Amino acid sequence: MYNFLMTCILIVSVLIIIAVMMQPAKTNDALSALSGGADDLFAKQKPRGFEAFMQKVTVVLGIIFFALAMALVYLSSH
Repeated sequence: MYNFLMTCILIVSVLIIIAVMMQPAKTNDALSALSGGADDLFAKQKPRGFEAFMQKVTVVLGIIFFALAMALVYLSSH
């Protein structure tokens, strides 16, 4: 069981890396920090389409990763 969970956590880890790398980059440059970020007024839009899907996939994979990690801790202690 322990080896199965280790394999699952390894697969989920790789999927998290892929999901994060596929998300579109939010460009924040140093000029925005120095100018007060006035251009951020319209940057707070709700993600739609592919971006929203990838955020949901990342959250679900993170929850699965956390559950697997807790299961591994439980198995290791008993």
